[in-house]
Amino acid sequence: MENIREKFLKKIDRVDTTFIRDIEKQIDWNNRLIGIKGARGVGKTTLLLQYIKKHLPSDHRTVYVSLDDIWFSANRLVDFTDLFVKNGGVYLILDKVHHYRNWSQEIKNIYDDHPDLKIIYTGSSILHLGKSQADLSRRAVIYEMYGLSFREYIKLNNKEDFDIVKLNNILTDHVQISRDIIRRIKPVQLFNDYLKVGYFPYFMENRDSYHIKLSQSINLVLEVDLPYTEDISFPSIDKLKKLLYVLATSVPFKPNILKLSEKTGISRNTIIQFLNYLADAKIINLLHSDTMGISQLQKPEKIYLHHPNLLYALAPENANTGSVRESFFNNQLSNVHKLNYTEKGDFLVNGQYTFEIGEKNKNKKQIADIPDSFIALDNTEIGYQNRIPLWLFGFMY
Repeated sequence: MENIREKFLKKIDRVDTTFIRDIEKQIDWNNRLIGIKGARGVGKTTLLLQYIKKHLPSDHRTVYVSLDDIWFSANRLVDFTDLFVKNGGVYLILDKVHHYRNWSQEIKNIYDDHPDLKIIYTGSSILHLGKSQADLSRRAVIYEMYGLSFREYIKLNNKEDFDIVKLNNILTDHVQISRDIIRRIKPVQLFNDYLKVGYFPYFMENRDSYHIKLSQSINLVLEVDLPYTEDISFPSIDKLKKLLYVLATSVPFKPNILKLSEKTGISRNTIIQFLNYLADAKIINLLHSDTMGISQLQKPEKIYLHHPNLLYALAPENANTGSVRESFFNNQLSNVHKLNYTEKGDFLVNGQYTFEIGEKNKNKKQIADIPDSFIALDNTEIGYQNRIPLWLFGFMY
């Protein structure tokens, strides 16, 4: 316990609270059991430590532990917690729970056995609470943490703080919103930087090695996180990597599952399962038709890498402008809205709005006869009517 507390206090002393993700304001911290999911590198650990530093006592009442600590390979979390509560513990902060085999069952027991204890935990975006050993979905309030929006990137990189802009406001008032923004920054230049290195906060550490770290992070997701959370063998990991390579060099990709199976040597049902693994891990995005009750076995209509930075890290030769644009729009919109595949245009948003993505001179011929249709334009500072700057869709969270 003393060794864990010493590590905790050192981390608290080192954490910087100058920039705090906006999700901190969106979480209702009064809940007794809070879960925060997210991909590797989005800043879950930093968020926890910042919250503790700002809002919780750093004495015996609070403890932060990372469950990938080797100490927990020989000690049980329930026993640790029992001792913590007996010594006056009130706030139990658990990081990386997916590295602890029996995490869901023990957290359920802790929650039920210590009604005065407040628990906050983080885990991989792969976690499915309803499928875990103990169903926490009726007890925990779960929040999803995404990578930096373009708006947050500007706040972190340029110290310029802009308000979140709702989709409806973008559609109806984008000209004035864009004018207000370009008085303070040059969005097109910053946008091009963000597409390459801006999604994960650790770009601030070293831009030159950012793509190397991003590639390493993907490997850790496949080699470490997936085996912990899913019933997947290590030989299957190699096949999964092969599938990811094929996708990365082909996206945006309209999959022919039979041909993909022949190319990778993976059965059809296994490919669908692997695609869902990669989507849960926030490595790819699956775009389906606008149908009710999407099945885990349903073939997606189109596949994208989860965000443009991955294109530059995994397949820079495929990072053409069109792929990057569509990957960005898919990422930013799907984090806060419902996106579907559509035959006309590139994306259907919330079952109502049709979007075509393109260069600033792109015409609206493909969607001219579609109501509520818009064009998201690259390299454009200010739009006109239904022609909206692409970068502005990065201000929605």
